[in-house]
Amino acid sequence: MPRFDIFEKIAEQRATGRPFAVVTVIRTADATSAKAGAKALVTGAGEIVGHVGGGCVQGAVRDAATKALKSNAVATIRVKPAGDVVSAFDTDGTPLHKSGCPSGGTIELLIEPYSQPPVVVVSGASPVAVAIGRIAHVTGYRVLHAALAEDHGLIPDATRIVKGYDLAPLDLTEQDFVIVAAQGKRDLDALRAALLSPAAYVAMVASGRKAQALLDRLRAEGIDQALLARLKSPAGLDLGGIDPEEIAVSVIAEIVQTRNRRAHLAKANRSEGID
Repeated sequence: MPRFDIFEKIAEQRATGRPFAVVTVIRTADATSAKAGAKALVTGAGEIVGHVGGGCVQGAVRDAATKALKSNAVATIRVKPAGDVVSAFDTDGTPLHKSGCPSGGTIELLIEPYSQPPVVVVSGASPVAVAIGRIAHVTGYRVLHAALAEDHGLIPDATRIVKGYDLAPLDLTEQDFVIVAAQGKRDLDALRAALLSPAAYVAMVASGRKAQALLDRLRAEGIDQALLARLKSPAGLDLGGIDPEEIAVSVIAEIVQTRNRRAHLAKANRSEGID
């Protein structure tokens, strides 16, 4: 049987693009099944891979990892025998969790959340689409180009090219961004797929008049108004850009602004105790 390697498991989890937390045992006292340096990862679904303790600590680890992933903040917890836990925090401020095991051991763990940058999906192979993908990549986002098969050769620097405009297989989340920049090549198909995706931010490089005409057609198809209302068009901040690169800069600037506003709002909600 091959030897278990937690670092291989971490690499595999990173490759999926899904968030997870790395849990490390910092120190222990008395009898514990895991010792300092032991590691595990906790997936977004709550699965624990690796060993940082038995059933006595797994509930605490899962709970702390879930909170760390939600807040995107590193955390430290301490698990003590139930009889020694009289408050939510230890004397040094470390959050406490109860252990029901009879061994009486104490274990302290470091929880480190890991999530990759959001995905920026660029639908289309126009010069503006190519420029958006290039600048998004330089800015640190994961970039996917959704383009018609005959246009794949127009996207030489794409990290990944998706055949056609169907975004359903991409496993996007509301944290991701979709930009429609097809500019005349089956715009309606590209916009429909973008608005049906889970991404909270959907924008289109087009005039307001053209975007409204396409929205009217999608509304006539029966697409819910709440989905249509998410569209931002013209895409990007109003920087007065004309060239593809200038337009791309305005689009990425708006994405950065949107992402930072989300982070600030989440931080404010955490400080006020709002989930």
